[in-house]
Amino acid sequence: MNRKTILFAAFLLLAGRLLAQNVGMTPEYIKALTPDWKGERFADGRPKVSDAILERLKNISIEEAWGVLRNKGYQNQFESGWEIINPDKPMTGRVVTAQYIPMRADLDKYIKEKGISEGRAKQGGTNSWPIDVLTDGDVYVADAYGKIIDGTLIGDNLGNSIYAKTKRGVIFNGSVRDVEGLSEIEGFNGWVKGNDPSYIMQMSLLSINAPIRIGRAVVLPGDVVLAKKYGVIFIPAHLVEDLVITSEMTALRDEFGHQRLREGKYKPGEIDSAWSDAIKKDFTDWLSKYPGKLPMSKEELDKYFKDRNW
Repeated sequence: MNRKTILFAAFLLLAGRLLAQNVGMTPEYIKALTPDWKGERFADGRPKVSDAILERLKNISIEEAWGVLRNKGYQNQFESGWEIINPDKPMTGRVVTAQYIPMRADLDKYIKEKGISEGRAKQGGTNSWPIDVLTDGDVYVADAYGKIIDGTLIGDNLGNSIYAKTKRGVIFNGSVRDVEGLSEIEGFNGWVKGNDPSYIMQMSLLSINAPIRIGRAVVLPGDVVLAKKYGVIFIPAHLVEDLVITSEMTALRDEFGHQRLREGKYKPGEIDSAWSDAIKKDFTDWLSKYPGKLPMSKEELDKYFKDRNW
């Protein structure tokens, strides 16, 4: 086979892949990306982590979540350096991803035709398409390759639409416009790389619910996001529940340890190293008399101690 034949065959293969490429990923594709999730899913294939876990996750620190993920081998899930619309209000939710690229006329034409064939809106820009698929509890996460000027994915009109659908907000490796208007949407929040009064120009939406990169973090559709003033961490859906319980127990262990140190019952070295059997028993007794409601159920607590290797 000569070189021209090989190049022509490669061209046909690439063209075939391009013709098969959807703007929105199929449920089968998303399920294949997230095989370790065994629970309920949305119709689009994304894992449906419970609202209760999302609410409990708000109380977990970024450091605690990062530590659990790192111990499980997930070292590329955190990104910092954000402009935050409401810094003191944490946000959790289920991720819908979008990928933007600089505009190229022929590719942009294909994307618009393909999107319309998938039933997406003919009117308006393609930056409204990810918003159309959002549901309650979703967070719209977009990689806009850090573009600020002419890279504003939303203003306050689209911001209102996003909040009406999700009761959440956005995380953009890119920019927004009309931050003043966005900040007036009660409950809405956003983590962005900048803001500018310009309109979106020379950008194309490439995909919805495909894997994307947000700074140094890898993000899959259906991930759960924990966003705070200290940064953003993206958690694989199948790890969220264990992460929440482990982090809650870490906080309780710290509370117990600090209390016992103030009381002078143990020396710092005893608390900072592997606990003795006596300290372990003291801790479990302390939990049984905890002055308030524990964040986890008794069943979750029993399972934690059953699986726990002190």
